[in-house]
Amino acid sequence: MSGRRVLVTGASRGIGRAVAAAFAAQGDRIAIHHRDSAAEAATVLAELPGQGPGQRHAVVQADLADPEAVRLMVDAAAGELGGIDVVVNNAGVFFHHPITESSYEEWQAAWRRTLDVNLTGAANVIWCALKHMPAGGRIVNVSSRGAFRGEPDSPAYGASKAGLNALGQSLAVALAPHGIAVATVAPGFVETDMASEHLNGSEGDAIRAQSPFGRVASPEEIAAAVVYLASPAAEWASGAVLDLNGASYLR
Repeated sequence: MSGRRVLVTGASRGIGRAVAAAFAAQGDRIAIHHRDSAAEAATVLAELPGQGPGQRHAVVQADLADPEAVRLMVDAAAGELGGIDVVVNNAGVFFHHPITESSYEEWQAAWRRTLDVNLTGAANVIWCALKHMPAGGRIVNVSSRGAFRGEPDSPAYGASKAGLNALGQSLAVALAPHGIAVATVAPGFVETDMASEHLNGSEGDAIRAQSPFGRVASPEEIAAAVVYLASPAAEWASGAVLDLNGASYLR
């Protein structure tokens, strides 16, 4: 299925960039969301298949922690694309805040920002996008293995992703009568800028050894799963949380 209108949050790099490219490769139109990476988003826009004089794709900007900015961003995406058929909630933040090492102020700030972006921001994107989404629409949330395995040094991140899983399953039930399916992917480590500090550091080999394949995922592998879950063929996967961790964590 091609020609759909797809909003991808956090699409200027990493998994989001790969997701945007994968949808565009099958003929879909993409709204590339970023927070403060205009140059990177412009590069993604220029590289997407199908981009040309007609401006097939678009770039939109918002801090997802700002509810009004989210509303304006989603409306702008719908205006550029003529509606929204697919939402991919990929944007997220990750802060190091071990409970035994963080001041109370640091602890509060990490929790507030993480939940505002990773969970409430995603929920607001969905609420706003539904105003522009017809029956047959798809929502795919990008969660994390950390929702199940835990994130001892970044507990707000793990909690936000566990909440995102619950959000997706709740909305899968709520939106099914409207013909809209909702699914979630839960990757382990992925070769992205966000993970590069860990993967290129002293713990890199140990991280890769977590999987019996002896490596971490590529962004393109995650994107392939997202594209499938957003397809008409995957309607019966609505409510699913798909582990994508190379057998590094089994549940």
